[in-house]
Amino acid sequence: MNTADLGLPVDVPSTALFTDHYELTMLQAALEAGTADRRSVFEVFTRRLPEGRRYGVVAGTGRVLDAVENFRFDADVLRFLRERRIVDEKTLEWLAGYRFSGDIWGYPEGEVYFPGSPIMRVEGSFAECVLLETVILSILNHDSAIAAAASRMASAAGDRPLIEMGARRTHELAAVAASRAAYVGGFATTSDLAAGFRYDIPTVGTSAHAFTLLHDNERDAFRAQVDSLGRGTTLLVDTYDVTEAVRLAVEVAGPELGAVRIDSGDLLLVAHRVRQQLDELGAHDTRIIVTSDLDEYAIASLAAAPVDGYGVGTQLVTGSGHPTASMVYKLVARAESDDARAPLVPVAKKSSGGKTSIGGRKWAARRLDAHGVAEAEVIGTGPVPPELADRQLLVELVRGGQVVGREPLDAVRDRHAAARAGLPLSATQLSRGDAVIPTAYV
Repeated sequence: MNTADLGLPVDVPSTALFTDHYELTMLQAALEAGTADRRSVFEVFTRRLPEGRRYGVVAGTGRVLDAVENFRFDADVLRFLRERRIVDEKTLEWLAGYRFSGDIWGYPEGEVYFPGSPIMRVEGSFAECVLLETVILSILNHDSAIAAAASRMASAAGDRPLIEMGARRTHELAAVAASRAAYVGGFATTSDLAAGFRYDIPTVGTSAHAFTLLHDNERDAFRAQVDSLGRGTTLLVDTYDVTEAVRLAVEVAGPELGAVRIDSGDLLLVAHRVRQQLDELGAHDTRIIVTSDLDEYAIASLAAAPVDGYGVGTQLVTGSGHPTASMVYKLVARAESDDARAPLVPVAKKSSGGKTSIGGRKWAARRLDAHGVAEAEVIGTGPVPPELADRQLLVELVRGGQVVGREPLDAVRDRHAAARAGLPLSATQLSRGDAVIPTAYV
């Protein structure tokens, strides 16, 4: 298998077909009408947070920048569009020279957001901006959902490290993106090697039940693992009888045994018993790692248990019940004419059914209380109030088609930790509730 099979290409394939059919038919109609070049502003936002969530987490921005850079209609893509008669020759000719030349601003990756927050703003001609809708939303919706779940789990875990191990529970490429988003949200490591290769996330792993079952007995399995990986390895102790396995683990590895992993049963009860047994055997520094369908609620329930780390899979990569952030990409302003110097006018959908939006090119700032804690997300289309001038949230990501906002993933991870720490304490509550701070429009 080569790197392209993993979505980790040497020659970086086009992302142009990560879009919907109607983006191209709108383009064709706009070219015919002479409105394709009209200056436009699109914004990404969500009307509401998933039920019970107190804040959202911006994740996937770095992947969006990569996707925009590689949004090119090469010969194979154009051939596909021509053979399927998706658009006419005039549109194909326009697409052959497509390069995004506009500007993109957005909340920096790792930042928190709330209903109405202009998470990303895309500016340029209608034609070049409308084509990016689907690829931007698919990345931000997936990654932000995973990062929000990861953030809640990290908050519940406190200082105990979290291992992302959900690759086998989702699409192989989604697994790589999920590992990245989980790292942004506060996870320390991943089991997915493709994520480690692509994003330099620390990877970990030792053995599964199959390794124990391969051997004639548990002692032989433990001996083989310790001989190969050293006494600091993590031994899986719930294949047969946990008490006997812990005894054998310490006997084989000695009190220098790095950790034991528990993957089934009543984790709270078993962890207490295993800790007591390890201490009685002199393995005071041997850590206890628990896995087995954990989510933020299960992690929180183990806060008083003698657990040293958690491995999370299914619930993480599925957003812990909310696999999308429900973000939308809407035209909020466009030039009042085809003249390049024409001023922008606000536009917005005004239909019934809860899908209305607010027109205008927006700024956003976070107002703090006297203690430096966030108290409101302030959004406006006019001048920024002086007291909020240094609290603005949007940063420049793309200028004139050139990426200017790429940054190291560790910086993103640190930003999220700081952003979450700046919210009211109720943000970390797992009980159902509204957004932890209100959105105020000025």
